[in-house]
Amino acid sequence: MPNVYLRDLTFDDVKDRYNWSLDKEVTAYLNVRDKYPPFTREETKQWIEQCINKSNGYEQKAIITEDGLHIGWVDLKNFDKVNHLAEVGIAIGNKDFWRKGYGKAAMVKILAYGFKHFHLNKIWLKVDIDNSKAITSYKSIGFKDEGIMRQDRYRQGIFIDCLRMSILKSEFEELYIC
Repeated sequence: MPNVYLRDLTFDDVKDRYNWSLDKEVTAYLNVRDKYPPFTREETKQWIEQCINKSNGYEQKAIITEDGLHIGWVDLKNFDKVNHLAEVGIAIGNKDFWRKGYGKAAMVKILAYGFKHFHLNKIWLKVDIDNSKAITSYKSIGFKDEGIMRQDRYRQGIFIDCLRMSILKSEFEELYIC
């Protein structure tokens, strides 16, 4: 697995993030509006500002390679402080880094961060049922199926089933040295 590190977002990330939103292959499975492009440059800047100010409920981090290249983002959101759980999301925007283990490495880092920093017991995600590459990757990390969420996402004019998956802190600690 390649080495990556996570850092807080900065306004320098706006250009990369906006350019990635112009690539329909990058946004195909993201929960974004069915319009092209899904965001304007100004909306992208506003989103990053909300992440920086922590005013939108997202704990979003930039994914950085060993060489210092910004290649995507990962986040924790939908925090449930009563039940100690949160949702995780990830996108590798730079397609040169697809299918090379960078997403898995970033996911392991954000899981470790979530379990330690936020004292979470469970981290969950939703994935479109037809996104088999992502499902395989999540399973390789240690996520387990929780169930199908029927017609949970509206994508390009049709409703798509989503698979809900999760990993418990105890499961994560068995697989990874924290």
